Amino acid sequence: GSAGGSCPPRCVCASNILSCSQAVLSSVPAPLPRFTAVLDLSHNNVSRLRADWAPGRLAHLHALLLSHNGLSFVSTEAFAHVPHLRHLDLSSNRLRALEENLFSDLTELEVLLLYNNEISAVDRTAFDNLSRLRKLYLGQNRIARFPLELLRDGSRLPQLALLDLSANHLRSLPVGELQALPAWLRDRLYLHGNPLVCDCPLFQLVARGRRRRLSAVMDFQEELRCLLPTTSASVGILALAGRQPLNCSEAREAVLEAHLGDTVTLSCDTRLRGVRSRHWVTPGGERVLEEGGNGSAALLANGSLQLRALRPEDAGTYACWVAGPLLNETLYVELLVHNFTLHGPHDTLNTAYTTLVGCILSVVLVLIYLYLTPCRCCCCRAADKPPAPRDDSINSSVLSATPNHAAGVPGEPCRSRSASATGPGQNGRFKVGGTPQPPPRHGPKAQRKVSDPDSVSSVFSDTPIVV
Repeated sequence: GSAGGSCPPRCVCASNILSCSQAVLSSVPAPLPRFTAVLDLSHNNVSRLRADWAPGRLAHLHALLLSHNGLSFVSTEAFAHVPHLRHLDLSSNRLRALEENLFSDLTELEVLLLYNNEISAVDRTAFDNLSRLRKLYLGQNRIARFPLELLRDGSRLPQLALLDLSANHLRSLPVGELQALPAWLRDRLYLHGNPLVCDCPLFQLVARGRRRRLSAVMDFQEELRCLLPTTSASVGILALAGRQPLNCSEAREAVLEAHLGDTVTLSCDTRLRGVRSRHWVTPGGERVLEEGGNGSAALLANGSLQLRALRPEDAGTYACWVAGPLLNETLYVELLVHNFTLHGPHDTLNTAYTTLVGCILSVVLVLIYLYLTPCRCCCCRAADKPPAPRDDSINSSVLSATPNHAAGVPGEPCRSRSASATGPGQNGRFKVGGTPQPPPRHGPKAQRKVSDPDSVSSVFSDTPIVV
């Protein structure tokens, strides 16, 4: 052929395809035909890809295959001469890190294969300017942390539809950020084969994927495993439901709670891309096709439904009907409207103050009950008091808070005097100046006193009052 158009030695050329696979090459052959569209250099010994591997501009090259080469170094300027590259295969090599701005010159790249390397560090700027990247394969590496902030707002990799992070060294995941990703990306987010630590948010993330029948979950259910924090035993993530020690339970998907008067937005989280049309159906069967709706419902530009000034009748199940290029999908969102408004700051303060006052009053009442209520067995506590004089009057019996009985024996229960404790025929009472009791005996039971028959019993005694 003409200059720059000949086929390199040990390579096979077929039209615009240049195949140099398994040619025992240690460097990229030169010169390369300018019309080359597909360059296959796989299964060789090209260990370094320098900036001058393609001295001339290869404007037609759209696929470069460099797998199985033992490649350990790639220059940040290695792709300056192939601006229209759409498919790059660097899999099954020995790459250890993805440096900053490594692929920034590949503005038209759509598929990037980096699986089965030794990558442990990923710079967040390595994928800058890849606005058309659709598939990124990073499985079977040593990645302990991937910058998922690249996916958070959708501005860094807006077209990304598949991210493979399987069989790496990931131990934890930002479940909240992953759940906030659009469903069409979660459908192709592969995380199986990582030593993840078991927890309930991880279980709920995978359980939601199973209910939505996402491919990343349905195709690899057996490989989605985690390590229990106590025993480090590997168990299936979906087997954590009701299992000790975590005892996880599935959270209901697409359930939104709100209060009267609130404004809420219901998301139409579809797995389909290239949606042609969508509309919402309210619990009452009304279709919301355009902004404005029934006055309180508005269809937003991103397909979400906004409800303003919620009413009790707005509660129920809403359906989002999505028409895609190949198939349709229906999503359901349950809205719970609580029949009260949220407390303002003053209401919260008043509630706290009322609770504090109630607690103080409760403590005061308990103290009054414990320390001011008279004891029915206080006679039992007066064992060490000296006996009262024998000539007590009726007034002293009434006004005194101490019962007019002898002090009980310490350590014995208090008993009121009964007829059995007196002489026969006396009915448990003794007359003033009457026959005294037998001479006192020695000991704690010896101190006795004679009561006046017309006296009134102590107001704190259990003996009936005699007038």
